Amino acid sequence: MAEGQQDSATGVRKSFFLVKEEVSSDWKDLAFHLDFRRSDTDNIESRNRDDKSRCMDLLEEWLKRNGERATIEVLMEALSEAKLQSTVDSLRNKYPDVFRKAIKKYYELKLTYFKPLVWNDNFKLTLSDIFTQLELVSIKDKQQQMSGRYIWQVQKTKINSLDDLLNHTVTGQSTASRCILIEGEAGKGKTTFLSKEAIDAVSKKTELGRLYDIVLLIRLREVREDETLEEMVWDQCVPETIEGIDVTSIRTILQKNESRVLFLLDGYDELRPGARANRQAIPKLLDGKLYPNSAIVITSRPSAGVQQYIRPDSSAHIMGFSVAQVVEYIRQYFRSEKNSERGEQLLVQHFDITPHCHLPLEFIIPRWESRIVNDLIHTPIFLFLVCVLWQENRDMVATGTMTGLYENLLTCLVRKYCVREGVDMPTDGLPTDVADTLLQFGKVALEALRRNETLLDLTQVEREKVNSELLLKLGVVSLEVSASKLHPRKQLNFSHKTMQEFLAGRYIAHALVNRDPADVLQLTSISNALQLSNLLRFTCGCDTQAAQAVLNVLCNLRSKEFPHVHAGQFKTPVKQSMRSPEETYEAFIFLCLDLLDERKERDVLLAVSKALPVIFVDINRHSKPLDNLMYYLKNILSSESQDKVILIVGINDARQGLEQSLASYLHDPRLEVRVGITSFISPEATARLVLALKNVPGLRALSLRFTSQTLSTLQQLVQGFSHMSLLEELDLSTNSNLGDDGIEILQVGLSRIPHLAVLRLGGFGVGMTGVGMSSLASYMRHLAGLRELDISHNNIGDNGLEHLATTLHTLTAMQVLVLAWTGISATGMRKLVPALCQLTRMIKLDISCNMRIGDLGLECLVDILPHLTALKELKIRGTGITGRVISALVRALPHLVELQVLDVRDNNMGDSDILSMVQTLCNCNTTLEELYIGYYDGVTGDGWGNVAQLISALPALTRLEMSGSWDPPTPLPDTAAMTLAEALPRLPALEWLNLQNISMEPAGFQAVVQAAEEHPTLEELK
Repeated sequence: MAEGQQDSATGVRKSFFLVKEEVSSDWKDLAFHLDFRRSDTDNIESRNRDDKSRCMDLLEEWLKRNGERATIEVLMEALSEAKLQSTVDSLRNKYPDVFRKAIKKYYELKLTYFKPLVWNDNFKLTLSDIFTQLELVSIKDKQQQMSGRYIWQVQKTKINSLDDLLNHTVTGQSTASRCILIEGEAGKGKTTFLSKEAIDAVSKKTELGRLYDIVLLIRLREVREDETLEEMVWDQCVPETIEGIDVTSIRTILQKNESRVLFLLDGYDELRPGARANRQAIPKLLDGKLYPNSAIVITSRPSAGVQQYIRPDSSAHIMGFSVAQVVEYIRQYFRSEKNSERGEQLLVQHFDITPHCHLPLEFIIPRWESRIVNDLIHTPIFLFLVCVLWQENRDMVATGTMTGLYENLLTCLVRKYCVREGVDMPTDGLPTDVADTLLQFGKVALEALRRNETLLDLTQVEREKVNSELLLKLGVVSLEVSASKLHPRKQLNFSHKTMQEFLAGRYIAHALVNRDPADVLQLTSISNALQLSNLLRFTCGCDTQAAQAVLNVLCNLRSKEFPHVHAGQFKTPVKQSMRSPEETYEAFIFLCLDLLDERKERDVLLAVSKALPVIFVDINRHSKPLDNLMYYLKNILSSESQDKVILIVGINDARQGLEQSLASYLHDPRLEVRVGITSFISPEATARLVLALKNVPGLRALSLRFTSQTLSTLQQLVQGFSHMSLLEELDLSTNSNLGDDGIEILQVGLSRIPHLAVLRLGGFGVGMTGVGMSSLASYMRHLAGLRELDISHNNIGDNGLEHLATTLHTLTAMQVLVLAWTGISATGMRKLVPALCQLTRMIKLDISCNMRIGDLGLECLVDILPHLTALKELKIRGTGITGRVISALVRALPHLVELQVLDVRDNNMGDSDILSMVQTLCNCNTTLEELYIGYYDGVTGDGWGNVAQLISALPALTRLEMSGSWDPPTPLPDTAAMTLAEALPRLPALEWLNLQNISMEPAGFQAVVQAAEEHPTLEELK
């Protein structure tokens, strides 16, 4: 018997003892389904004395007759057909250990070594050669900053491996993480890192391996649409020849060991669009619909949008190499090439190292003038290319840009090809046939990128008449047989996805010469542009005209998606787990600066300035990109084409180096600066802040929200107001320790900032009472241009409101007034309303959560609403009103033609009241985007059903709340639920729907949930 047959026989024979013990007297049934005749079973019966012996004889005879065809799968199928399912289950339960051993062996074979140079088969690296540094990121609650902007507070901790993410002292979590998201830009080493974690885990070298018995590494780029999770595991994690392991047995093993299974999902950004759809296996796994008790680690580029399916328990960023790791890697690379001296020359040129001096790694620092060190080589793939090119020709690494590195690498590969093939290499450019083939292949690479594919089917490439043989000789791709057992094919593989993006970018730059940029780029949104950021970088790096064309397209997208960004206005995100508009715009900023970094020319600089009317930057979070920002500010402000630049600076660590952070590039008077501090600020830090701000002549906004201000720190700040004469926005919200004494200090400084237009003292308040309001109101007369005043959560009462009212009528520019949670009653409202009547520019009024206002107080307001025709937001939640006032409000609503937001929750309303109001809105308003109704004890399920019949007449709605009473929940009949389900498709813009405290029968509930799932824009159902 051949060796392969012996292995197969040994594998299946291991199951014979178990089958003999369990089948016993049923052995003839098994024989029938193994295709034995009656004469065969008679012979077996006659030569054995008991059923167990006969069963074993049967199995041996079956193995002898069928050889390689006698597999465990065939045996289990026969057992199942013989109605011996318990034996099948016993066999499957036996196989988890076989499964684990098969995974380990497969990983050791496939993952231990890899070849980073597709043109050099002799160059290999082991996973132990790879160093990566992770930075754990814990997202805390976000805090609102100036102009309504939100900034996430982020805590960062350096970690070394996934084990640290399981350590509660590191993560600060009380429970183990189900899902860990690891993000990193292209080339940071995500795939290599996950491979190393996988092989260390199955070898039980790490805590990860001790916690999880089954570790499954799945390359998401290999996953196809409609592929099940078990098929992916069989396809990618075990050898094809393993006995007893098939898709069915894998499902059984995973189900029985669910809590001990870890999925390592590599490259969400490379998952095909079809496999990302809601009902596909990977989204269902991420969403907890499959194997909810298993753990997941998933890697992705930051722009891929994985957060729409998960809110990870822990997040980490792969930061790439530290300086010490860079030095160690360079030395290791050149030792392997037996050219250590060459490596030391590279280090001496770019690091502060004396030749042949053995300085400890931790003391080595890069030379400040070395752009290579500061910008590129912290990324493993780019460091590797630097080493390759330095070995070839030192001049090839002088460029300092991604595009330059890849252009030089391509030239290097072509030169080597020409030498091998005896082809003349032109002094300028590439041989014609090579250049044509690369452009032709660039188009194919681009089309694959748009399909989110990084492995190219050789048949399809050749169908496009691309010379694949030449590409293989050049070494830009390698030929491999797909690792997939489900989808075997010959395919071309890039050494890294960035090579595919580079070749596609070269093609785009060439195509933009004669074609419409929008048609060539096919960018549908800013999020789409962020996903293709490397492609755009390579395109811009190839050609100045192409860079201008790309930035013009990006400018048009920005104008469409962020039309009011110059005012810092963004739409509130529906899901916290999704990237917020602020975060999207900030990522867009750094994309544009990266594009400029690839092509530092005046025309490109001006194109960037058009795309970026406002710049946001968090100094502490973005250390490296500030180099690009400072280059941009220096050059755009020195050009005569720019009148001003608006810069919003976030600082989440005001304890050290604050003045250096600001003074280095905020001194130009044409720079309109808005500064936000996002953490506690001590008296010493406040002093440094004030000193720094004195040198910022263009300061327009200052936010010290939630910074634990004290009387002494506020005193220092107010003293500095004399140097901030252009200040327009001041936010001191949620500093409750200030109190009335703090207001006394603040009011003195108001006269020093006469241009103040926005004053926020709300959030959770500043501890102000009516006494403080009295003092503040008298000084507010100096602020003729005040547009926004927020004093929410300050108990000023009617007395304080009366003092405000005496001043308010003089503030004719007022547009936003927030008085929520201020303890006012009907008495105060009667004092306030005459002043409000004169503020015809008012666009937002919020008097929510003042229960003592009641009908009498709100009737006064309703009477003047026809005069406030510019009003866009009206919030009267929890003001103690009844149906009597609702009737009056209904009569006033037709006058509010600009109304976009209406909040009347938590008041005393009944079915007829809510129906009348919604009916009026449907008849008179086409602009309403947000409607908050609910928490009414008097509204029944039938009442909500009537509302559901009308609500589809408000097509602009993006947010809708229809919550039931607090206790007990409001029962919604099936008919009403069905009506709501039918209405949802007729609300095409709806993004958020809140039905809290509503109880439904199963049929109605299912109808609403299905309608929500099928809605194209609805992101959240509560």
